[in-house]
Order: sequence, then C-alpha cells, then structure tokens
Amino acid sequence: MRSKTIFTAVIAMAVLLGGCASMNKTQKGAAVGTATGAAAGAIVGKAAGNTALGAIIGATVGGVTGAVIGRQMDKQAEELKNEVPDANVERVGEGIVVELSDKVLFDFGKSSLTVASRQSLDKIIVVFNKYPDTNVEIQGHTDSKGSIEFNQNLSVQRANSVYTYLTSKGIASSRLTVKGFGEEAPKYDNGTDEGRAQNRRVEFLITANEKMKAEAQQEAGQP
Repeated sequence: MRSKTIFTAVIAMAVLLGGCASMNKTQKGAAVGTATGAAAGAIVGKAAGNTALGAIIGATVGGVTGAVIGRQMDKQAEELKNEVPDANVERVGEGIVVELSDKVLFDFGKSSLTVASRQSLDKIIVVFNKYPDTNVEIQGHTDSKGSIEFNQNLSVQRANSVYTYLTSKGIASSRLTVKGFGEEAPKYDNGTDEGRAQNRRVEFLITANEKMKAEAQQEAGQP
C-alpha cells in the first residue's frame, strides 16, 4: 500500500509540474499545494534527485493563500535576478531557489569565502533584508571527485561558512537552516568537467515563514 501511495504521489506531481503548460509558476504552486504536503514533497524531491524541489513542495500552502505567497515570491525573485546576475534564480511553486557555483563562492576544495563571494553574498543580503518574513535553507553540494566522507564534510563546511557570514551581517539565525548533501544530490552530469563544476554549488531555498503565511491567508480572505 505504501509503495502504491508513493507512486501515486509522484505521478500526480509529475502531471502538476510538467503538464500544465498554460499555468504560470505561481498558479502551479497553488495547484501543487492543494494536493500535497511535506510528505509528498519529500517523496517527489527524492524521486527527482532534487533536494530543493522536495523542500519547497513540502513547505507549500496551496490554494488562494499559496497564490498570494507566489506573487510575493515573484517580486523577490526578480529583485534577486537584478541584484545578483551571477546567480541562477528559479521560481519553484511557492518558493525560490538561488544557486551559486563554488567558482563564485570558494577556491577549489576550500570552504573559506573569497573576497568576490562576500560581494555576491552582500547583494543577496540586501534582498533578504527587504523580505524578512521568509525562511532560507542553505544547502551545500559537491561533485563526485574525492571520497564520500570528504565531500560530505566539505559541503557542510561550505554551507556553514555562508551561514556564518549571513548572520554576521544581521540576518537572523532563526530564519536560517543549514544542510550538507556532499555528492548525494547532483543536478548536473558528474561525467563531464562542466557538470562537476556545476555540481559544486551552494543553494538557497527561500520559503514563506509562518508570519507570511498568516498574512497571505488573511489577504486571501481565508478563515
């Protein structure tokens, strides 16, 4: 029964995320949230090999409230694109994924931030400060070169370096969580130099906190 439930959830999510060509990302987020929650988000994220997708789906509210949140995320995503042109900014459901490669943040095999990386993070911080009612998960990822243990430790150290810098600049620690995935969640092809370089990354997963959800629910006229 459990495997059937998982299969059904994955199929339903695939239809919602891939089959609604006429829907924008905010509308898709509302539709996804109507049918899913944290459990389904984790299932789909794991099945897709995309930790960001799973985490954002898991935080989805859905319905009219989700659509209100989505509009706010649209605005924040546009500001991030303008402020940090060297980042890959993607709107997903009711959240945002901001991806920075290690070439932007770190020297090869290192976890200490470079001068250039601090400048990039300063631009992100400007936007984070404008939208205080969001939570940010900081995910560290590596390529498949080196041992599993080394890569896992490096991913955690890099995510923690970013966390420490953000909090030193006034971002509340209560908004932030840190996760290291090592080489376990590649988004790109580890069989090529280019793919490995892209897999060495830090991602920011931006979702609504409880205050934003409550205000969006009130704006949507929901009980």
